[in-house]
Amino acid sequence: MTTTKQSPPDTHSLDKHTHKHIGVLLVNLGTPDAPTPKAIRKYLFDFLSDQRVIETPKFLWWPILLGVILPLRPRALTHSYELMWQSGNGDSPLRTITEQQKSALQERLQEHLQDQPSHTTFSVEYGMTYGKPSIQSALERLSLERLDQLIVLPLFPQYSATSSAASFDVLAKALKRHRNIPHLTFLKDYHDDPDYIAALAQSVRDHWQEKGRQGKLLFSFHGIPQAYVDKGDPYQSQCDTTAQLIAQKLALKESEWAISFQSRVGKAQWLKPYTDKTLAQWGSQKLNNVDVICPGFSVDCLETLEEIDMQNRALFEKSGGSGFHYIPALNATPSFIETLKKITLSLS
Repeated sequence: MTTTKQSPPDTHSLDKHTHKHIGVLLVNLGTPDAPTPKAIRKYLFDFLSDQRVIETPKFLWWPILLGVILPLRPRALTHSYELMWQSGNGDSPLRTITEQQKSALQERLQEHLQDQPSHTTFSVEYGMTYGKPSIQSALERLSLERLDQLIVLPLFPQYSATSSAASFDVLAKALKRHRNIPHLTFLKDYHDDPDYIAALAQSVRDHWQEKGRQGKLLFSFHGIPQAYVDKGDPYQSQCDTTAQLIAQKLALKESEWAISFQSRVGKAQWLKPYTDKTLAQWGSQKLNNVDVICPGFSVDCLETLEEIDMQNRALFEKSGGSGFHYIPALNATPSFIETLKKITLSLS
């Protein structure tokens, strides 16, 4: 687990009864405001116009974005997002579950303070890098000027400039509007955090107990262009570490698990092996009983519920495979909230 942290004030110089107010900001990528072409188009523009995400020079990329992707892609995605809203009880599952995570973490931190009385209080909010609720609105709800410390927890276990750094950029821009900025602690990643690894391993065991253990476990991570890794992005290395640690925790043999990368866009080479190609190959080999887990997603969303559990399931079965099982993200499970609580306390 890596953090970027400013030095806290010298606590020895503070009165022991001084009250410390800590704000905790959960950050996720974002989601359209509604499952409509207009809302999806706005979300895609905000996301795909960020040069952290697409590093192609604007003079080359913007004609593609404005002339091809935005006119066509939103309408093609509308049905998929409508399915997500139905599964999320009328809202995006990503927004609904992140809200649950926020509330559960607030409750767990309050319980901790009741068990160990102190002069510290925690206020938890969440914001999205793209879409609503925004990071700026979350800072306003936290009453930033009244905080002694702000702990920012991007919900991206593995660091990438396309996700963690992009959220930091938005945070930095939002902070420009505030005069009195508190001590800032930014969680860079938690890809090897023992509690995070243990929570994922236990989620696999729980799935096995309910559904039965399958012959193969596939760790599918969101992909990024290979060129980004070549330039120094540590994402691939951290994904490999996460998968290896979970496999070790589950005592898996090398032949019992594999790693792949999903959600590639365009013709450029992305991190390999590709999830869809892997599952199609396994299906053509008439492989039965496959479990798929997505450790890079802390919340179930379009990329897990639709891309993995629907599209890739169908691809695997069409190719000849059977017995496909998706293991849900950690979401707001007690083990993950406990992980976030421990991380928060270690940074406060």
